[in-house]
Amino acid sequence: MLRLSGIYKYYNPGTINEMCLFDNFSLEIETGQFVSVVGSNGSGKTSLLNIICGSIPVEAGSISIDGKDITKEKEFRRNEKIGRVYQNPAVGTCPSMTILENMCLADNKGKSFGLQRGINRKRIGFYRDQLRQLNLGLEDKMDVKVGSLSGGQRQAMALLMSTMTPIEFLILDEHTAALDPKTADLIMELTERIVKEKDLTTIMVTHNLRYAVEYGDRLLMMHQGECVIDKAGDEKANMTVDDILDRFTEISIECGN
Repeated sequence: MLRLSGIYKYYNPGTINEMCLFDNFSLEIETGQFVSVVGSNGSGKTSLLNIICGSIPVEAGSISIDGKDITKEKEFRRNEKIGRVYQNPAVGTCPSMTILENMCLADNKGKSFGLQRGINRKRIGFYRDQLRQLNLGLEDKMDVKVGSLSGGQRQAMALLMSTMTPIEFLILDEHTAALDPKTADLIMELTERIVKEKDLTTIMVTHNLRYAVEYGDRLLMMHQGECVIDKAGDEKANMTVDDILDRFTEISIECGN
């Protein structure tokens, strides 16, 4: 279980622009849950992911995994258990390196590096098998530089690479936002298959309300650092896009927009 307890997060502290985003915020995510997170810009979605991953510190509160406090744990240590895919397909891969070299980097995540060769030729067959499941023909382009691939191909690779080593959590930060609708659908289908096969606890931030409704077994809606919708199980399964839009409208009216 992932538990955030009494989280306080300030931006620009001590200045005229000081803003408290999370004020005694708490959240629990059960092991194996697939949580979709929606909300307007500035609602706290990406900040929530950054706090979980250790990309930004908190002023108070605690973060724990299965009872172990990781609040002070460095980001690179947390990344041993966390795979993260970003909105920009260029972030999760190295464009100047080949597909093979990128796969080797992902395969060595969390391992110590010495003076040995970076490419293990004995693993090439394994890499091809991993790429073949994407159905994009990348297994036959091992020597092609990743920078020459399409955005969808790179995002598929980023998703695959982030889950190659044993992880417990998959963090998806609007990972389909930069893709065309058809490619985004393919990436979501791939996402669901990988999550189920590897039994990963998953948190997906998305602006696509259809994806939020169709995928996962829990849905959160963030607003000003709070969860204004939290539905799981049958309640989540019965939600529609209109239900979320209605809540957006209510918030807009409350805010005078």
